[in-house]
Amino acid sequence: MGVLSVRTALVTGANRGIGLGFVQHLLALPNPPEVVFAACRDPKGQRAQELQKLASKHRSLVIVPLEVTDPASIKAAAASVGEHLKGSGLNLLINNAGIVRENKLDTETLKDMSEVYTTNTIGPLLLSQALLPFLKKAAQESPGSGLSCSKAAIVNISSIGGSIKEVYLWEAIQAVSYRCSKAAQNMLTRCQSMGYREHGILCIGFHPGWVQTDLGNAAGATPPLTVDASVGGMMKVLSSLSEKDTGTFLDWEGNVVAW
Repeated sequence: MGVLSVRTALVTGANRGIGLGFVQHLLALPNPPEVVFAACRDPKGQRAQELQKLASKHRSLVIVPLEVTDPASIKAAAASVGEHLKGSGLNLLINNAGIVRENKLDTETLKDMSEVYTTNTIGPLLLSQALLPFLKKAAQESPGSGLSCSKAAIVNISSIGGSIKEVYLWEAIQAVSYRCSKAAQNMLTRCQSMGYREHGILCIGFHPGWVQTDLGNAAGATPPLTVDASVGGMMKVLSSLSEKDTGTFLDWEGNVVAW
């Protein structure tokens, strides 16, 4: 596998966990992007301190306020990205922001189901729509006819928890709203791959593994994977993706995950 090479990238949920890991790995590439947009809810808050420190060391890192459940916030973030791009395109969109509620089947609520679905499924849909002109522009700017992440790509961070076949770790954590939202997000990835192929945009869903993050720890046991190992693996996979991979559901090592 080669090394990922992109001119511009945007990561959501970038203040901690897997999102922050992606930002760190992108900035550490041998040929790092000219601009990395790190989007998060509260850029000046306590939970974004690590991100703020990174921004102070890397002029190419641009922190963008973004609440993925708020259409007005998405519109403002897209406008800010457009200003920074100055007419050029966005090569890589990583829809990573996500939430989990630990409700069981008998205790799931309308409020939690709606909130989780809005964040994990509708958010990636709306943000991808808002940034589509920049993704199209990047694809047009790139030579060649095939699909790749260095050209233009939407990466949706999913979970094997959304696999209808596997129903992974059911005994440990039911998290019904989370599972349903990720199954729906997987269908969104398939729909995007069908709809955006003609524009030269690759679309993929990733199971990052069971990772040592706030979300990963929700199952009540220590996850086996570090953020660094998970993101490092996904970065390698991203560098090797081509037209045949668009619309697929892969894990951090590049293995196909059952829908």
